[in-house]
Amino acid sequence: MNVQAPKDCVDARAELEAILAANPNIEFVDAAISDICGALRGKRLPVADAAKLFESGMQIPLSLHLMDVRGEMMNPSGRGYTDGDPDGTAWPIPGTVMEIWGADPPRAQLLTSLRDGNGAALSYDPRAVLERVLARFDELQLTPVCAHELEFYLIDEKRDDRNRPLPPRSPRTGQRETTPSVYGLEDLDDYQAFLTAMNEAAALQRVPVSATSKEYAPGQFEANLRHQPNAVKASDHAIFLRQVVKAAAASQHLQATFMAKPYADRSGSGQHVHVSLVDKSGRNIFDNGTLEGGELLRHAAGGLAALMAESMAFFAPSVNSYRRFAPDMFAPVNRRWGVNNRSAGLRVPVGPNAARRIEHRCAGADANPYLVMAAILAGVHHGLLNRLDPGPVAVGNVSREPDLELPFSLEDALKRLETARVLPGYFGAEAVAHYRETKAEELARFRKIITAEEHEWYL
Repeated sequence: MNVQAPKDCVDARAELEAILAANPNIEFVDAAISDICGALRGKRLPVADAAKLFESGMQIPLSLHLMDVRGEMMNPSGRGYTDGDPDGTAWPIPGTVMEIWGADPPRAQLLTSLRDGNGAALSYDPRAVLERVLARFDELQLTPVCAHELEFYLIDEKRDDRNRPLPPRSPRTGQRETTPSVYGLEDLDDYQAFLTAMNEAAALQRVPVSATSKEYAPGQFEANLRHQPNAVKASDHAIFLRQVVKAAAASQHLQATFMAKPYADRSGSGQHVHVSLVDKSGRNIFDNGTLEGGELLRHAAGGLAALMAESMAFFAPSVNSYRRFAPDMFAPVNRRWGVNNRSAGLRVPVGPNAARRIEHRCAGADANPYLVMAAILAGVHHGLLNRLDPGPVAVGNVSREPDLELPFSLEDALKRLETARVLPGYFGAEAVAHYRETKAEELARFRKIITAEEHEWYL
């Protein structure tokens, strides 16, 4: 079936032509999609063939979104092996065309939207899921203003004798990192070459990094992104931030990982999402002139608390993800909300009243940014629509008060998702089912692995 190119392909084509005119040394163009794990997959075209992307699109399997974390087909609901793995057509998305920093040979890239034979966006495309949830705010005449923060570890290119990660050696002293040194400026000095490369890459790829800080473990950092009045674009930025961080690390003979918990005795890496809402006049509706925020902020927090259990499989998508949730590790173990309190899962940060917002601290750095943002916005919308109450403000350290209503394993999170009543109404039942089945099969395959520790303990 012939499907016409979307009208906005013209804009994407103009963007690529401008980049190629300014950079005639570019040899290839990567056409990418984000799968449900947040990995970029697609095809690399010689620049001479790039025009085909805008004329006939890119033919690629409709199952591509439904890969496990290793890029292996899971066949959820018969999508993949069972149905013969048919192709759809992916079309370039305007605003996502860019040069790739450090690519050898030089390359450009763009995101694409994979569509079915009728030209409709796939129900289980993570970016399309977020677009559908975001559209629900139109009826409220409100615009979410959002940003992701991603924590990550720099690790040595080498592993220990059991293939476990090692903290990096300080580029200044050559000594292996051993101390947390949270917010240490000397640590930033030590890794300035990496930070410079990361910021150069981010600038080239239009990823608006606003600040970087040293986090609570050896080699752990956090990069903040500027707030955006378009939640989809904010999550695009998070996808590309992972790419530029890994490229910058490789340029310094290091590796970067967004694994949720690479070290058992160190803090995990989170993906914090900041959300406020503005009305048609540009006024932040969470702001009532107080640090705590107004009634609408409370309703939003109530919705986020109400949907957290249903959403955990999206916030914590792997077996490893659940190792983050522990007392005094700055990862939430309950649905409490607090003002200027990092032990709460839903935090209202200090700052100017006009910037009053909620920081959602539950998701891991390993989670898909589109699906994380979609689940959070669904919670906000649900809370506003139903005027939900989040309960009393958390006071003091609440990280030692686990909420037994939350699932703290992937098995339990997938069971909770299977019986979800609210989230499928936002994501679409098919999108939720495909995600759950993909992750369940990934988990089943992982459980078959006999680890070195199992031999060590039981042989």
